Amino acid sequence: MGPLTDVVPKAMAPINGSTLIARGLKYLNEKIPYIYVTVGYKGSMLASHLVDHSVTGIFNTTGHDNAWWLFNTLMKELDEPVLVLTCDNVIELDFELLSREYFSKGCPPVMVVPVKPINGLEGDYIIHENNVVKRLSRHEPTDMYCSGIQIIHPKKVNKLVPSADNFYQVWNTLIKDQNLYCSNLYPSKWYAVDTLQQLSSYKDILTQEKKASNV
Repeated sequence: MGPLTDVVPKAMAPINGSTLIARGLKYLNEKIPYIYVTVGYKGSMLASHLVDHSVTGIFNTTGHDNAWWLFNTLMKELDEPVLVLTCDNVIELDFELLSREYFSKGCPPVMVVPVKPINGLEGDYIIHENNVVKRLSRHEPTDMYCSGIQIIHPKKVNKLVPSADNFYQVWNTLIKDQNLYCSNLYPSKWYAVDTLQQLSSYKDILTQEKKASNV
């Protein structure tokens, strides 16, 4: 998202008088009591921004990849499921229904939440049998796409997976042992913001939604 990210981290991309992460936190704070955020690039700036947005805690992951916190913070001892999101996800999700679906599958170490593929957004297709993920692929199109949303049980993962720095390593280990699951439930609203063009498109979507709500 350069040159914007030369000035601020992607999470602080401006959106209609707010920021990408602040809009997400406003939605989550209405549904979830405890929220932890990892900060890396321009972490002190993002941490200062988060202080005003009701987060429970902040983990500094500067210099590490996206799964580092799972093996190297107190979260690794957590013996219960955690909902994990990325800051560039725009979602509407029935958390209670998602929780029931996770428990109905026997509380796996990880359950990823798919979305329908969207033209122009790159990512991994999910190939599964009875919700057990067999592989993730950029080249085998299916009707299920990794969204960046997952339920993770930290203590179970730490027992099954050697310490890893990124989620691809985690997923590959779990897939080999048939311990990576996918849900049937799709978010009712999902969009990813990873480029300036997608940021502009998201702003257009919000403008259209505001106009529609005022009709």
